[in-house]
Amino acid sequence: MLNRLRNVATRVFTPIAAFLLRRGVSPDTVTVTGTLGVVVAALWFFPLGHLLVGTLVITLFVLTDLVDGVMARASGRTSAWGAFLDSTMDRFGDAAIFTGLVLYLAGRGDDPVGAVLALACLVLGSIVPYTRARAEGLGMTANVGIAERADRLAAVLVATGLVGLGLPAVVLTVVLGLLAVASAVTVVQRMATVRRQAVSR
Repeated sequence: MLNRLRNVATRVFTPIAAFLLRRGVSPDTVTVTGTLGVVVAALWFFPLGHLLVGTLVITLFVLTDLVDGVMARASGRTSAWGAFLDSTMDRFGDAAIFTGLVLYLAGRGDDPVGAVLALACLVLGSIVPYTRARAEGLGMTANVGIAERADRLAAVLVATGLVGLGLPAVVLTVVLGLLAVASAVTVVQRMATVRRQAVSR
């Protein structure tokens, strides 16, 4: 769903991308810097219970994931390396967000279910992209699933921010549960898709 907003994002971030390019900043630099910002913010603010501040800082750095793409296209620097780096950095950022939530929920001591669900999201969040990458490595496709990465990321950040604003922590637990289910379903969908392709060969 959120990926459909890419054209809008391109128009919004083109002036920023152009400014950075004029300053000699490379898309790869923006990619790595954004990921470092997400990782540090998630592992620093979330475990300490600063959910709202953490969410705002992470969201700011997550936007660099859109800026670097605009920069690469505008400068003609799109490449296999850039795509690989971007995808790899995404895994670091996602893992840090859910690890921060695991530490926060486990540290509270009164929501073991939430901590387990955050851990499930962490694990499944690495399996979902692996299934697609492995399928493509075998010459097949697995671009299916009920929840794309952008949707999952938006959902967990919105829920975390709302809890930071004062909503009960159970809101975050419920969202984590839904994300865990959506991720598991996506894995099954991709496995079924690859199996159909493999059998028909």
